[in-house]
Amino acid sequence: MRRAPRFLVALCAAFAILLAACGGGEGPTLSAHKEQRVTETTAPRPTFPPVTTPTTLPAGYSYVAQAQVPSVKVYDTPNGTQPSNQFENPWFVNGDSRYPVQTVFLVEEQRGDWLKVLLPIRPNGSTGWIRRSDVNLAPNPYRIEVDLSDHSLKVFNANKLYLEDTVAVGADATPTPIGEFYIRVLLQPPDQNTVYGPYAYGLSSHSEALNEFDGGDAEVGIHGNNDASVLGKNVSHGCIRMDNAKITQLAKTLMLGTPVDVRA
Repeated sequence: MRRAPRFLVALCAAFAILLAACGGGEGPTLSAHKEQRVTETTAPRPTFPPVTTPTTLPAGYSYVAQAQVPSVKVYDTPNGTQPSNQFENPWFVNGDSRYPVQTVFLVEEQRGDWLKVLLPIRPNGSTGWIRRSDVNLAPNPYRIEVDLSDHSLKVFNANKLYLEDTVAVGADATPTPIGEFYIRVLLQPPDQNTVYGPYAYGLSSHSEALNEFDGGDAEVGIHGNNDASVLGKNVSHGCIRMDNAKITQLAKTLMLGTPVDVRA
């Protein structure tokens, strides 16, 4: 596959669409960061060979569908004629054309020339069918598992444990959504000493307690923190906070489309 794109955007601009979020506990609010500028990164991305024909994947792998056309049409059934949805490629963080992000989906099933994919929309768990010709299929050995009751986050490389961390999750009134999701975007704040830490992943999931957050659609993220004392607690509006050094390690490793399985 092509090297995964680098999407590092000032958090205040991006998190209006990203987070359900990250209030609660310690740390400044989003409004305190509205003048921050975009930063760049040298963090490398993993590279995998492109897949031209669907094949049987090794245990622990998944497929990421990377959009190769300007607009990916989604159908309710394979061989559909009338699309029920469509996703522009690239999409723009907070609608700002300065911050393009490649559209990706997590593949759940392959049937002939059609792919059943997980969609980054409400309600959580929504799926649809897209044409195989509209995307590049990339095999991905990584996946994230989050156990809310244990406040644990584990990253696996195929079936081998790659990284483990103790995390903060949603408060009782704004719980972290449960289900299967995937990484949509990677962002980096110019100031690492905020509630978001050095990096943040925007996920395909949405808060089920909040309809909107700070003007956005209450999307959920995984990010660092500026107060390690909250790790292991239920404090956020739905986001998952982790150790700064460990999310920095993941930012150099994980590709967009990586599965995120959140369990109670």
